[in-house]
Amino acid sequence: MTAQDDLKRMAGAKAVEFVPEDEYIGIGTGSTVNYFIQALAASGKTVKGAVSSSNATSAMLEKYGIPEVTLSDVVRVAAYFDGADEVNHSLQMIKGGGGALLREKIVASTADLFVCIADESKYVARLGKFPLPVEVIPHARSLVARQLLKLGGEPQLRVGFTTDSGNEILDVSGLDISRPLTLEDEINQIPGVVENGLFARYTADILILARPGGAEVIKIGV
Repeated sequence: MTAQDDLKRMAGAKAVEFVPEDEYIGIGTGSTVNYFIQALAASGKTVKGAVSSSNATSAMLEKYGIPEVTLSDVVRVAAYFDGADEVNHSLQMIKGGGGALLREKIVASTADLFVCIADESKYVARLGKFPLPVEVIPHARSLVARQLLKLGGEPQLRVGFTTDSGNEILDVSGLDISRPLTLEDEINQIPGVVENGLFARYTADILILARPGGAEVIKIGV
């Protein structure tokens, strides 16, 4: 196990402290989230059920005996737990490295509390070093790519990848993300875009940031 894996495990274990018992929760996708699922299963905490953001996460929930529910089954999601490819000091994020950004954003939008789980390598002053994933309808891929070029981006098709919803991903480098919320909305207005990986409208409420000295809890304004 690498040092970064150790940090991910630490962050996942710390996040379990924020799991409300006997409530419905949402769970994102990725390697850090997988450590969270393992820690939750070992903690003895009980939840009514978990809304999954991907087929991969659904498989992990089944493996560890955590009951899965859909958004149609629940009235509210008490808390949502997910990682990030980048997270800034305002707790805005780039997500979608695993290709699950659409369902992740849907679940995040329903949650009372958004807990982001990350290691220190993901914490940045400004978003944009990590390419921004944009989920597109395959028929409109070239159209969307041209519009992203006009925004200053350099889109690259994620070759051989299809999202759980049957769409494609353009990974976009070189964008100016000095105004994340504005850019999130601007990209989503391009016909053919399903969703993009900027989480500026649905920011994290709490960041669990794992460093070699321990897991730090970061909240805006605290």
